[in-house]
Amino acid sequence: MARVLISMPEEFLHKIDQVADGENRSRSELIREALRTYIYKQKVRQSTTAGKNAEILEELLE
Repeated sequence: MARVLISMPEEFLHKIDQVADGENRSRSELIREALRTYIYKQKVRQSTTAGKNAEILEELLE
């Protein structure tokens, strides 16, 4: 597995650690899940936008 170095404010890192500890997970697991969720939501948004654009084009072509 690749490693990534990121910078963030100490307070934010502390919040991440609190959530990870509360869920009995590692910091890495929590951050990976957050990024997976973000990527999934982006795909949904893009799909929704593409669907809306297709509807608009269909209406214009009618």
